[in-house]
Amino acid sequence: MNKVLELLNRKIEDHVRELTTVVSEGSAKSYDHYKELCGTIRGLQTAQYELGDLVRKLKDSDDD
Repeated sequence: MNKVLELLNRKIEDHVRELTTVVSEGSAKSYDHYKELCGTIRGLQTAQYELGDLVRKLKDSDDD
């Protein structure tokens, strides 16, 4: 299970990195596109936080 979660986390990291590059290079097509990219990045980072929390909880339950 942890391998699946690690793979998912890497995929999310890659996607965040790609979107961040688009934003930082000024490649957004419009302000609306920029806001969409920022919202997507924020959502993916929230998912990463939740995923990390889940991994910690699973690890703690394995230690019990």
